[in-house]
Order: sequence, then structure tokens, then C-alpha cells
Amino acid sequence: MTTHSSYAPSSLNESFLTKWPGVKPLPFLIVLCLGLGLWHLPVPDGLDIQTWHLFAIFVATIFAIIAKPLPMGAISILSLAICVGTKTLTLQESLSSFSSRIVWLVLFAFFIARGFVKTGLGSRISYFFVQTFGKNTLGLSYALVLSDLLLAPTVPSNTARGAGILFPIVSSLSKEQGSCHTKGTQRHLGAFLIKVIFHSNLITSAMFVTAMAGNPLIISLAADVGVHLTWSGWAMATLVPGLVNLTLLPLFLYVLYPPELKKTPEAPASARLKLKEMGRLSFEESAMMVTFISLLVLWVFGQQLGIDSTSAALMGLAALLFTGVLTWEDILHEKSAWATLIWFSILLMMAGQLTKMGMVNWFSIKMEGAVVAYHWGIAFSILSLVYLYSHYLFASATAHISSMYSAFLVVMIAAGTPPQLAALSLAILSSLCACLTHYGTGTAPVYYGSGYVSVADWWRFGGLTSLLHLAVWSIVGGLWWKALGIW
Repeated sequence: MTTHSSYAPSSLNESFLTKWPGVKPLPFLIVLCLGLGLWHLPVPDGLDIQTWHLFAIFVATIFAIIAKPLPMGAISILSLAICVGTKTLTLQESLSSFSSRIVWLVLFAFFIARGFVKTGLGSRISYFFVQTFGKNTLGLSYALVLSDLLLAPTVPSNTARGAGILFPIVSSLSKEQGSCHTKGTQRHLGAFLIKVIFHSNLITSAMFVTAMAGNPLIISLAADVGVHLTWSGWAMATLVPGLVNLTLLPLFLYVLYPPELKKTPEAPASARLKLKEMGRLSFEESAMMVTFISLLVLWVFGQQLGIDSTSAALMGLAALLFTGVLTWEDILHEKSAWATLIWFSILLMMAGQLTKMGMVNWFSIKMEGAVVAYHWGIAFSILSLVYLYSHYLFASATAHISSMYSAFLVVMIAAGTPPQLAALSLAILSSLCACLTHYGTGTAPVYYGSGYVSVADWWRFGGLTSLLHLAVWSIVGGLWWKALGIW
């Protein structure tokens, strides 16, 4: 009698665990056990059961994104359904973040980037960069970092600056050099540049009051507890450690996450030839350039005109559609943008609801009780680390600041930390903390959504980069602030 191995029980089990057409069963079962385990744990004192259940769903969602039993968008939809189905949140609460200005700014940034690529303007700008700095990849990365630094004091949104201005250039540069995630060549150049520019954007956001939307809020919150920060004082305090951080970052990633393309001695001459072949600007390129310059002006001076960054981006997209630079089909075909809209909105919603329910406030009170007996230096170090790494629970730097900045500042000062040191340290960490995840600030979903860097690499190098930031700002920043008399 012939035995058909394809029908053997072990074969069936293997097929079930590895070839399920929808979810990947084994990773799903691991995430499910984690979520159910948290769900059924005793609720900590000070929290209600609804808040704890949402926390369990949020943590399980994050682990699912890493384990990948389903694509990220599908995981997010499943989490949304669980929130509603278990009555942890109402449907209205669950869909609340789909109206977030940050979410739509991210979406519009994808479309504007497509305009750069479609018209060829992105390629023209890329060739200019290659012609000027293109003898090696490291030179290109420093040129882009310098561009971000020069823009930072005048563009008051790190998302507008990083996603709206620099991302299209990075994307075009990568593709022009043959690096494309759809062809499996993401490590050729694109993955390295994406990580460098994403992380440098967070450093420049920390260096100027006007470089990130949450920084003016920090000044207001610090003033409420008697600590007065000024634009010039902030810039002076961050100048030296910020420049050191920006200098070391490309080298750090070049060693740990090196591009396959390192030296391109023939690239400048080739780029000059390409620019010559392209000739004069086409109508589409001109329209794209005028729209982009107008956007830049609105992003710089929008506050005075009463126009926020998202409204400016919407008007820019409308102009591109009106002039025919982009068509409605272009918008519909931008799959990465629509996928990002789904998963980022849902993660932003869960993080925001946890804050609204009081979990972050509960956490801050627990931290106060944990460090009250320590010397101020030890308490300051512990609170700084907790403030930084608690950003795993946030999908917005501004939400993190709103929820935790005041509480941690009060605790630091009560423990004996010099007020200026406490206020500035938390201010810097409020930008740098977004380095950890692919959802921690508005620029992250755009750069991650380009497909060049996997979730595992994003989290791994986010953690490693956070250690670089801590080392630079603790050592260089500590010495510089001592010299300035901040502590």
C-alpha cells in the first residue's frame, strides 16, 4: 500500500503553519498569546480596565508589525476591528485620527514626491547634487545633511522639511543611481541615504525653536513652571553638540549600515552630460518648480499668513492637479501613500487614546515615586532615559510633549536638577526620541513607506542611533552646557 506523504499529519501541520493563504499562523499565534496574556493580567492600580485593554491591543499591534503575520495595513485594520468589536473604543474614537493634519501632510508629501519623479525635476536636482558632491556616497549624504541644516531654522515643520522637501530629492538620487526597492537594490544607495536623512532631520529639529512644530509648545510649557527658554539661548545651547551629532551620524551609519555603492569617481562627469541632454526646463518641470517654491515660502512664512503646513501642502497638490503635472490616476496609483494613510492613522489613534485615557499621566506619577529618593544626577539620568524610550508608545512628537514634558520637567526640578538643564534636555530628547520607530514622527512613515528599509532594520538602527545621540549630547552637550553655565 502506497503512503501519500502529502496527506500525512505532520505535512498537514507544516502546511497549516507555513502556507495559510491569509495570515501566517505561527507568528499570528505568538502575537495572539502576547495580546491575550496582557489583556487578562490584573489591571494596575490607577488604571481602568478599558485603558489596560487598549494598551494590550497597542502592544500586540506593535509586535505584530515586527513579526509580520500580515502586511502592516492589514494588521492595523485587524487591530481597529478588535478595538471596536471588544467595545474598547467606539467606532468614532477608532476613526478619529483619519482627520489628523499630520496624517494628511504625510499623504500629500507622497504625492508631491511623485510630481518630482514624474516631471524629471527630481532627476535634474539629483544630477546637480551628483555633479557637485557625487565622487562618493558619503559626500552625497553630507550634502543632504547640510541642506537640512540650512532649511531647519526657517521651516517650522520637520515633516514639511524632511518629507516634503528632502524626501523627493533622496528618492530621485537613489533611483538615478540604480537603487530601487522593487528591484531588490535598496541597499545599493537608497537605504543608506534614507536612514541618514531621516535621522539628521531629527537632529536639526532639536537645534532650533523654529525647526519643529512642538518646540514652541515646549517653550510655553517650560515657562509655566518658571523656566524661560529663548530662540537664541536654545540655538546656542544646541550648536556644538548638534553639529558634532550631524558630523558623526553619516559616518556612524556608513560603518553599521553601509551602502553597496561607495565610490563613484565617474559620476560627476556623467551627471553633467545628463544635465546637458535634459536641456531646458519643460513646462511640467517649471510648473513643479514654481509649486515647490511656493510651498517652501508657505512653509516658512505660513504662520504669519495663518496657513499651516498641511493646508499649504493641500494647495500645492491642487496646483499640481490643475496644471496637469499630476493626474488623478497618478494619485490612485500611489499605493504606498494610501497604505501609509491606513496604518499610520490607526497607530496614531491608539497612541492618542492611551494618552487621553490617562495612561501616560499614570506612568509619569509612577516615575516620580520611583526616583524621588535619588541624587539629582541619578534621577535626571533615569528620567531622561525613560522620556526618550517611552516614545515607543507615541506616534507623534507633539503628542509626546503634550503628555509628558511638563510632568517630567517638574519631577526633574523637584529632584534638584538645574531648571535650564532639565528644560533643555527634555526639549532635545523630544525630537531625538522619534529615531526609534517607523511611526514616531510625521517624516517616519514617508521614509519607511518608500520601501528601502525593513521594519527590523528600522527598529534595530533606530535603537543604535539613539545610543549615538545619548553619547554625543551627554558628553559633548554636557561639557558645552557646563561652559555656558547652564549647570
